[in-house]
Amino acid sequence: MKRMTTRSSRIIALGAAAALAWACGAPEADAPAEDSGAGPPNIVLILADDLGYADIGIYGSEIISTPHIDALAASGVLFTDGYVSHPVCSPSRAGLVTGRYQQRHGWEFNPAGRDVNAGMSLDEATLADRLKALGYRTGMVGKWHLGHQEPHHPMSRGFDEYFGVLEGGSTFIDSRLPGVEYGSLRGEDGPTERRNKVLRGFEEEKVERYLTDVFTDEAVAFIERGAARDEPFFLYLSHTTPHTPLQATAEYLEGYRHIEDQRTRVYAAMVASLDESVRRVVETLKVQGMYENTLIAFASDNGCAGYIGHACSNGPLFGFKRYHHEGGVRIPFIMSWPAAVEGGQEFSHPVITLDYMATFTAAAGEETETEDSVNLLPYMTGEAEGAPHEYLYWRAGASVAIRDAQYKLIKLNRTDFRPDSLRGDGRLQPPEGGWPTDSPHGQLTLLYDLDADVGELNNLAAEQPDVVARLEAELDSWRGTLLDEQILPGVRSTITQIDGEWVQLVF
Repeated sequence: MKRMTTRSSRIIALGAAAALAWACGAPEADAPAEDSGAGPPNIVLILADDLGYADIGIYGSEIISTPHIDALAASGVLFTDGYVSHPVCSPSRAGLVTGRYQQRHGWEFNPAGRDVNAGMSLDEATLADRLKALGYRTGMVGKWHLGHQEPHHPMSRGFDEYFGVLEGGSTFIDSRLPGVEYGSLRGEDGPTERRNKVLRGFEEEKVERYLTDVFTDEAVAFIERGAARDEPFFLYLSHTTPHTPLQATAEYLEGYRHIEDQRTRVYAAMVASLDESVRRVVETLKVQGMYENTLIAFASDNGCAGYIGHACSNGPLFGFKRYHHEGGVRIPFIMSWPAAVEGGQEFSHPVITLDYMATFTAAAGEETETEDSVNLLPYMTGEAEGAPHEYLYWRAGASVAIRDAQYKLIKLNRTDFRPDSLRGDGRLQPPEGGWPTDSPHGQLTLLYDLDADVGELNNLAAEQPDVVARLEAELDSWRGTLLDEQILPGVRSTITQIDGEWVQLVF
């Protein structure tokens, strides 16, 4: 049975170790200011990029040490069944910032560079829009990936301040600098120039240092400025780590020199830089007397990427980024608000990053209702019991999925493409106009009992046709509420073999 556990031994044990590491590893700081815990909370959302479900300690990593992320979970609620609304970056972020399935407003696929001239629908209000209307100062640091032109820029979408990169992946640092290591995917040399412009507002700013550290500096500065204002703030810290290119500096590599495989070593160091970012954010909140009354959320935008080999881990889950299986859409999901929510809790009903909209605005004093977002605060405080959602849904063109409390149904297009059809980057060359959304070769139907088979190894579709029919009917009903036309068609795609059949993944 799914339930809220208030005395999770895993959280308590890891939290105690994390607290010790926090105390021992933190630099000397000023004495914390008095933390009253009164008034609307500050809200900090920290988003990792392509972080796997089991890439942090409290979710089972035995390779990477993340004491400060673990401590964040120990101070609040660890969600075991946390999801994103899409298995790749940009559409996942579109759902997150609007609180609505992104297929409702047309941002269904990764733009693949086309967001230079297009962006997420301007008809949609963002988290920043909603919180700004409630009196919050809003700031974003990091990756946007939802449009470049001025109407689509973060400062046109509710953010008062912005520092970051508008595109997808970004070079972290010049690979030629002393102490920098690069984890090559295909034997190529590491990047030496910034792949994407770093902007402060609308103007480019030259950055030479490691990008994760620079983003953390900016987040810390925003919090410090917020301490001087008589208004709450919302900070969206959207890291690009540990997305490719795999680059790390000596500071973070030091704890992982024993790992022989270079990609695994560099990836681990990148996650260590993310953990250090969490430490610095929390430490700054404490020094400024804001920690108790700050709602902090931590998540990833999708599962880790299979194309970096075994460098990352989704643990027991099948699949990776791009997959509608659990490894693509189930993510680390943590929330902490010491003034209002008891620490050391574990919640095992399905939740989704769409829920940030209702949860954050409810914390701010006026809940924004959407058809997809659920306020999780009553479940975190014990005022509500049971499951926030009856069903969660996914769609990327013809690829669709649905899960309830127990079962997951996935339908994928069969294909006559084979590995020799793939380009050097592991993708298929798209037809003009993008990939069609029909199923000319039919679909493979997959049904999994997640309670008994979280690794999605045993397809029960033939054995349980009644469950398949029920979930298909629910899925069809949901699809009937979505837009048929998308802002940009899907142009990225690959193939994989599941249950002995070749299927196409469009993303």
